[in-house]
Order: sequence, then structure tokens, then C-alpha cells
Amino acid sequence: MATLYEIHPETPQVRKIEEVVDALQKGAVMLYPTDTVYAIGCDITVKGAIERVRQIKRLSNDKPLTFLCPSLSNIAAYATVTDSAYRIIKRLIPGPYTFLLPATKLVPKLVMDPKRKTTGIRVPDSRVCLDLLEALGNPIISTSAPLPSYLEHNGFIGKAELFDEVEKLVDVIIDTGEEPGYQVSTILDLTDNEPAIVREGLGAELVASVI
Repeated sequence: MATLYEIHPETPQVRKIEEVVDALQKGAVMLYPTDTVYAIGCDITVKGAIERVRQIKRLSNDKPLTFLCPSLSNIAAYATVTDSAYRIIKRLIPGPYTFLLPATKLVPKLVMDPKRKTTGIRVPDSRVCLDLLEALGNPIISTSAPLPSYLEHNGFIGKAELFDEVEKLVDVIIDTGEEPGYQVSTILDLTDNEPAIVREGLGAELVASVI
């Protein structure tokens, strides 16, 4: 049974953030809210936890995982960022955008696209996520929580149903008192000279105007 943490969305309690981070460092997998949807996540440095995330989402090892970073400078440690990509990312973060970029050696093989050697990175507009990232000191895996067993809900499910569905699969659940979002992030491919929108989600109109 997962441990539930009720955390304020705007002023997260430091003690609770520290308790969640301690669990993540020990290999916990969590369900947590982002600025888009609820996500399944873990510490990017814990291989066993990443493998559990893949099992929960039924993802094969050739399917890349997105992760959260706290800032543009942090992104640069995990991905190669060209000058043009830097300018685009700077205008969009923090926000509901996933950037596909060439991965550096700091990105675990279990996370990146094994063929393209690329990775998906987000800087969320979420106080809880940013506080977790700052306290942890590592990126956090972020893959949308909707599971195959309730895709009949068209990607939307209430918080109580979501918690009931996931509580036996994860170790930690973060509840900010808000209902889950149902719109995914916009994915922007910045691996080539010409940026391209791979998936339209939240903020797609702004991305189109920026690129």
C-alpha cells in the first residue's frame, strides 16, 4: 500500500518534500501531479525504480522515458543544446513542454531512445515538482499515469479513481488536493536544425509562434 502525502500545491511543506525525496533515494516509485497530468516517476539514478516504472506502464526498453529538470542549465547537463534550441527552450520554460534533444552520457540507457540516442526533458511549471527536484538533486522520471486498464476513460479519470488504481503499484502518492489534469505536454523535437512539433498538447499555439 502506497504512503499518501498531502502537500500544498503552492507552498509545499519542507518536511513532507524531504520524506518523499528520502523514499525516492531508496528506490521508491511515486504517483505525483505535474503541470499537465499525474505522472509515474522515480529518481533517474535508481535503475531498479526505472525498471519498475516501465513495468507499471508496460513499456519495452526501446521506448524512451521523459524526465523533469529544474532549469535550463540543468537540461544542458543531460542533453546537447544548440544556440537555437537554447533560445527556444528559454522562451518556453517552465511550462507544459517536452523537448527532444541529443542525450549526454549522464542519461541512463534505460531512459533514452536507444536508436536515436535522444532524450525527452521537461521543466515543469509546478512548485511541488520543482521543490522535489531541488531537494533530490537529480532529475525525476515523468511518464503519464493513465494505465491500459482505464484507457476507456479517454485519458481522463478522477483523483479518487486514479489513486485506487495505482496505490498497489507505487510506493508514494502525492495529493495536492487538485483533480488530475488530462491534457498532455506538447512535444518539440530539437534534434535537427529545423524544430518540429511531434505532439500537440498544452501550449501548442505558443510553441508554434516561437518556432
